[in-house]
Amino acid sequence: MGQTDVSPANTIRDRVLVALQKAEADDAEGIRARTLRLVSCAMRDRDVTARGQGQCAGCEDAEVRKLLEIMVAQREVSAREFDDSGRITDAEREREEMEILQSFLPQPLEGPALEKAVDAVVNDLEATKLKDMGRCMAELQSRYPGRIDTGTAGKAVRRALV
Repeated sequence: MGQTDVSPANTIRDRVLVALQKAEADDAEGIRARTLRLVSCAMRDRDVTARGQGQCAGCEDAEVRKLLEIMVAQREVSAREFDDSGRITDAEREREEMEILQSFLPQPLEGPALEKAVDAVVNDLEATKLKDMGRCMAELQSRYPGRIDTGTAGKAVRRALV
């Protein structure tokens, strides 16, 4: 289950809803359909909260990404607890749900792609000293939301600036 198109017009919300329709058409009682229904309900709940705060369009893509990250973390904890208590079947189900949820999250920048992004930011900001590291990190996180591991990116920025 790879990640599909992540262009701005194709938001996480759109991809989840399309995948839910397909999953329900294929197997309405399957784990994929059940997991995506949970995500859909959680998104609607967040939309209601956002509208109550004056955001008429509902929650934005960043909020949906955070929601998915929270749901993945919850399943990691549950899977560990199930493993510890000997409930292997339940742990496997949690891991399956985790994989489904992770397929909608943006893949983190790593390796050459991270180096290329760091070089572009350093050049665009004309950063030359370590004191520019904060600006570079902030710019990286704004250009690639949800895709930057701060530890790895920090090391890459430090190498680029030294």
